[in-house]
Amino acid sequence: MVRCSSTTVAVQVRSCEAEPVSFPWAEVTFDRLSGSLPWRTFRWYYGQKHYSGEYWSATVGDGIVYESLLELSQLRIADYDRAVSDIAAQPFSMRTVINKRLYRHVPDFLLLKDSRPTVVDVKPRKKLSNPKVAFTLEW
Repeated sequence: MVRCSSTTVAVQVRSCEAEPVSFPWAEVTFDRLSGSLPWRTFRWYYGQKHYSGEYWSATVGDGIVYESLLELSQLRIADYDRAVSDIAAQPFSMRTVINKRLYRHVPDFLLLKDSRPTVVDVKPRKKLSNPKVAFTLEW
């Protein structure tokens, strides 16, 4: 299992007003992340391999972007969960250095559930046995 100190993981957030802001994982609060823009730009074009789109969420009262049908299913589950009070798509970028190598990851969703933030990554079960995917989800 990969162990990272909360001081070695950095988080970057993109807001409406400014350039991306970076801070250590230990300083992450839901208030700092709420209102952030999705980290990546979503593209839709004819013939693309994945099914992306925008889901209108009753919880948020606005659209939330997704990149696959599996992510859409997760959004629907979260939207119907009464304990979830906020949902953000691709809310931040995470970076860390492990064995002198830089790793980056953008989680799929951030949920505020029972007043606690929950980071959600959506992967097909068959991909979880891929060592690269498993490694990324561990740190």
